Amino acid sequence: MIDLQDKVFHLKGETYSYLLRVNDFGQPEQLHFGAPVRTEDFAAFLCRPGLGWGGSVLLRKGDTASCPDDKPLEWSDSGRGDYRESPLELLGSPTDLRFSCAEIVKTPAMESPLPQSHGAEESLKLTLSQRGLRVTLYYTPFETALTRRCVVENTGDTPVTLGKCMSYMVDIPGEFVLRSFHGGWIAEARRRDTPVGEAKVVLESLTGASSNRCNPGFLLYEPDAAEDAGRVYGFNLIYSGSHYASAQRSLQGLTRVMQGVQPSNFRKTLAPGERFETPEAVLCCADHGFGELSRRMHRFVTDHIIPPYWRERPRPVLYNSWEGCGFRFSQRSLLDLAARAKKLGCELFVLDDGWFGARDNDQAGLGDYTVNRRKLPGGLEGLAAKLNELGMDFGLWFEPESVNPDSELYRAHPDWVLRDEFEPVYGRNQLHLDLSRPEVRDYIVENVTRILDSVPIRYVKWDMNRHSIALGARAHENVLGLYEVLRRIFTPRPEILLESCSSGGNRFDLGMLTFSPQIWCSDDTDPIERLDIQGGLSYLYPQSTFGAHVSAAPHAQTLRNTPLATRGNVSFFGCLGYELDLKPLLPVERQEIQAQIAFYKQYRQVFQFGALRRTPTGWQVSDGKTTLCGVFHRLVHAAPGYERLRVWGLEPEKRYRVASLEQRIRVGQFGGLLKHVAPVNVNPNGALLRAADARYTLKVPSEERFLSGAALMAGMVLRPLFRGTGYEETQRTQADFGSDIYIIEEAE
Repeated sequence: MIDLQDKVFHLKGETYSYLLRVNDFGQPEQLHFGAPVRTEDFAAFLCRPGLGWGGSVLLRKGDTASCPDDKPLEWSDSGRGDYRESPLELLGSPTDLRFSCAEIVKTPAMESPLPQSHGAEESLKLTLSQRGLRVTLYYTPFETALTRRCVVENTGDTPVTLGKCMSYMVDIPGEFVLRSFHGGWIAEARRRDTPVGEAKVVLESLTGASSNRCNPGFLLYEPDAAEDAGRVYGFNLIYSGSHYASAQRSLQGLTRVMQGVQPSNFRKTLAPGERFETPEAVLCCADHGFGELSRRMHRFVTDHIIPPYWRERPRPVLYNSWEGCGFRFSQRSLLDLAARAKKLGCELFVLDDGWFGARDNDQAGLGDYTVNRRKLPGGLEGLAAKLNELGMDFGLWFEPESVNPDSELYRAHPDWVLRDEFEPVYGRNQLHLDLSRPEVRDYIVENVTRILDSVPIRYVKWDMNRHSIALGARAHENVLGLYEVLRRIFTPRPEILLESCSSGGNRFDLGMLTFSPQIWCSDDTDPIERLDIQGGLSYLYPQSTFGAHVSAAPHAQTLRNTPLATRGNVSFFGCLGYELDLKPLLPVERQEIQAQIAFYKQYRQVFQFGALRRTPTGWQVSDGKTTLCGVFHRLVHAAPGYERLRVWGLEPEKRYRVASLEQRIRVGQFGGLLKHVAPVNVNPNGALLRAADARYTLKVPSEERFLSGAALMAGMVLRPLFRGTGYEETQRTQADFGSDIYIIEEAE
């Protein structure tokens, strides 16, 4: 909802108010962004006039209230007395944009291929202008967040060159810490906290993608904020290319935040009449901590970013072939894996890399779409038919944005790659196709749609492993080309589940989520690493967007050996999949995976779409009826103390049943300790113990209690961990990296 009263504008959601006005000098001025207020309260948020001092530049001679350097603004000029960072830069020219008009409009669609949030009814259109230039700021309120973007138009008769153009700018009073999410390949979304002061804090990607180095989403929070207390702001960008964000606190205590397309090497010349649209940005706030902010962001993403067809639609349990066979497979070996996966309970079989062209390794074939008949004599159609006979859906891997020089495509069209005047540099033996060229986009669309329309494919994994294409404005045009390709392929085919991937989580952003309901979080499937990766992403993205797979241990990324139970328990808090060679599984492992999948299917809707909260012991999700809590450990310690499970969001007077998910303990994990309890001397490396370990487990019975909501919210004391005195059914016998799942439901 939007109120407009005499140059005062009030954007209202269910959870916030965003209040601004146009001041006496024609500048849009920020009044309030936070908890809901009334429009008539705006006077309480007005800045005091007269803060200008001796060194100030004044917009009106003698009027200290006209100093632009100390005002909380919504948009700032460069070269006109506001010495803070400006969101817009014209090469060789300052700006002096003043208010022109404002109106409430039906939310307009973007003219460029940029993706956009959906479901909005109306927007505030605020127009600023100067001679030869018009800047239109769009504000769109949703229930739990609002979006902002801007359009710059050359209204003059000579070209104008943009050196920088952000999607939004806002000045927020207060002292803040910035929480950002950094990393790299197999180490994504690592949380970092940086106090915001007079030295500018910059978050950015220069790789041509949103990048695993710095996710475009970030938080600003008051220093005393916690999961359930304190003021927190959230910001994100609906964009998948190189991006930029900054935060800086002024002497007057205003923290200026802005975000948009990466300005480094960016140049965009607008001929008379031409326009430039920025990506849409998302702004959110909460007064009760990180958890409240996350749940509001999650709701916005679920309702207004995810493709409508997949909004709260359950994601299938999939099996991905990559770790099972890599490039070396035949139709027979694939069907063997599929039959094993089906018996375990998987619903979707995904054929990964290696099905096309001369693709026996990562040095050839990329860019070609001819099915390798040596591996698949019946083609994709034959494989899909056999999978469907097994009762499994079929999914397929593509990497359409790149090309190997050793490919039919490159030999025919070497000019189609994205290049500069220097010798090409390679990533994973491949080059990036220039998606700004219409013929390249047509080639990708024609070949991918040909396959999708000729084979019953229910899922597509869209990968991109070629990075570092920092080519300024051309990088932006390439991202726009990608969006056009995705829109042309998947908008007419909404029922195909698209999972985006880019060397793992190198492109985990809202732009991709407008096409792809889930994204592969990371090539790191070690569950202990995933606690940090999925935990970091959870601040801004819902768990229904997390591709989370169980893999073999020791893990290829860390050599860490983790329990199968923990691998499953961590993956439950996302879109569950399995990616390992199923042939060597022991009977006890097959039984455990079958139990994992059956449990996940029973509670899939809660795990994928329940309201998430980070807890001191792990994660909690709830749909209001069922609450599921994950308790995760890293290294165990001798003589462990008491541990409590605190549950949030229950009704104090109601009675609840609490049950732990039953786990089994492998006999072999006790090794030589068995000689203390076995009637014979057991060789810990002998054939007898190996045979027993493959088929027999010790039971850790499910723990069941009936408690009030008040007691559970205060904290339930859990069964003790292993105390160094042998196996007991009354304890949680866990080594390093153990975990538990607790199910809390209202008692009848």
